[in-house]
Amino acid sequence: MRLPCALLLACAVTLPAAEWSRFRGPNGSGVDVDSTGLPTEFGPSRNVVWKTDVPFGRSSPVIFGAHLYLTASEGDRLITLCYNIADGKLLWRQAVEKVHKHQVFRANDAASPTPAVDALGVYVFFADLGLIAYTPEGKERWRHPLGPFDNFYGMASSPVVEGEIVIEQCDQDGEAFLLAVDRKSGKQRWKTARPGVGIGWSVPVVYAPAGQEKQIVATGWNRVDCYYLATGEPRWWFPIGSDGAFGVPAANGESLIFYTTGHDQPAGDSFETLLARYDKNKDGKLSKEEFQAYPDWNEHFGWVDADHDGYIEADEWKTAIAATAGEYGAVKVTPGASTGQLPKSAFAWRVKSKIPLVPSPVLYNGIYFMVKEGGIVTSLDPETGKVLKQGRAPQSLGDYFASPVGADGKVFLVSAEGKLTVLSAKGEWEVLAVNDLNDEAYATPAIIHSRIYMRTRAALYCFAMSR
Repeated sequence: MRLPCALLLACAVTLPAAEWSRFRGPNGSGVDVDSTGLPTEFGPSRNVVWKTDVPFGRSSPVIFGAHLYLTASEGDRLITLCYNIADGKLLWRQAVEKVHKHQVFRANDAASPTPAVDALGVYVFFADLGLIAYTPEGKERWRHPLGPFDNFYGMASSPVVEGEIVIEQCDQDGEAFLLAVDRKSGKQRWKTARPGVGIGWSVPVVYAPAGQEKQIVATGWNRVDCYYLATGEPRWWFPIGSDGAFGVPAANGESLIFYTTGHDQPAGDSFETLLARYDKNKDGKLSKEEFQAYPDWNEHFGWVDADHDGYIEADEWKTAIAATAGEYGAVKVTPGASTGQLPKSAFAWRVKSKIPLVPSPVLYNGIYFMVKEGGIVTSLDPETGKVLKQGRAPQSLGDYFASPVGADGKVFLVSAEGKLTVLSAKGEWEVLAVNDLNDEAYATPAIIHSRIYMRTRAALYCFAMSR
């Protein structure tokens, strides 16, 4: 649907080639360095170039040339959609049937992974099928079947295209692995096991320090690993507290900045305490029904019950709560020439205050910005780890699943209830505006050519300054 205010905007017919080609744009950074004149105030009736209805999915928009791509699902159908970025017109829609049927957690869905794109077309990962590639015109090029997967919360890692390969991080209970397939044929180039990693949802980044060959860095449930891009051979790693398997690392020259969420101490009561409170039939274990009475944990029975026998026993509970403890926080790492487990000297600083759970931070304008549930925003000096400012984004204090992005001297934050906050990209940041999209929002915005592309639960918007 085109809106009348779109008539006020110039260049509404053709746009030059553009790239926001993977989750969070260039190498997952969440930054567009070229856009200027982006609107501070916008919404369903202000500074709208176009709006179109879209089926539900949590994946984020990606852009290559004149095409914008999304994924969605409807029942057993897994959908890939292609739109014209100039006017929002649907160019094509392809649907395939699920091969597997995963039951996923309420905060996930069958179309959570974001596509990746290049000149050959679009690459999509569906946990219920595997990898599938389409041409820019919507013709299927190849499929690489994967799964079924064992991940109680569902799979969410997005594909990454680098050079001639497509990389997919497949973290799960059981056989977790990192996979590279040929972007032209879909045939496997290499597959590297990730033993002991467990479930996860992070998207890897390419790391290319001066004088070294390209590497790929993957954040897992309880560790971060680096692999050689060409072969998948492991290079270095370091342990982290669990709950850290969401975010995309930020590459910063020779260094990387990670965030991982966790606790210094296990985040649960002892098993003996649980039995005393909830073991109604006194059989020394907890059924799903009994576990429902335990606050904060009751939705998570499915992964704590590791052997899936319908009961949580002492060893399973001890493993689960031990996994919630360990080193966590925002941390700067400079691996240098290290191999194997990184030494303590590789870690420059660590900050443990107000660390987000899901949204990946953004390194922009020389500042590291984080947003967590409750609308708590933290800015850090990436060189020293000094907290520059910590505060709340007013009028947007709910949950956050989308990741912040930066462009035009601004940082854009999107809450799950659809409040899009615009900050000044400074250490002492200020709230410039809070825009209400009037719909739930889980996707991360794409920014290119001074336009903001934003997906809500039911719509896809293009915003730009009226002229």
